Amino acid sequence: MAIEHDYFGVLSSGPDGAIFWTERVEFGDQSVTVDLTAPDQDDVSAAALDAAAALIGSIEGLDEVVRRAMLTEVDDRTSEVTEYVLQQQEAYGDELEDVLVDISGDAAVDIIRSLRLSSMTILADEHGGSEPFAVLEYALDADATDDVLLVNLGSDGAVMSVMSAD
Repeated sequence: MAIEHDYFGVLSSGPDGAIFWTERVEFGDQSVTVDLTAPDQDDVSAAALDAAAALIGSIEGLDEVVRRAMLTEVDDRTSEVTEYVLQQQEAYGDELEDVLVDISGDAAVDIIRSLRLSSMTILADEHGGSEPFAVLEYALDADATDDVLLVNLGSDGAVMSVMSAD
């Protein structure tokens, strides 16, 4: 069986009923891998696919909203964002400025501005629920797989939480 959608085209399910779609989306100077997945296509509504397409279409604006949300957490010494910033400062030491795209003198702000959005995973079966509908993955080093911040979004694109991958 398959689901058809204007943005995603035909989404075929595998033998287990799961659906998966992937594409690279360009915005600014970034190339982001976008995945849409659901363990059972019967749990995916047209509204979920419409919401997913809207998130993908507004990825640049969404990125700005997410970065602002990260900045609001910097003042909280116990936040995952603050811990991530401190870890990056420790890991890079004196070479931190070499990886920053903008240097304002505020390391936390500079690190958040310099993060690369590497992927967006849309969990299409979570539309309208209390679990994240989309997860954005950010890293200071595009090759880092462990040193990442994960941003959980609701179906409406609102930031639910920001957490470290470790």
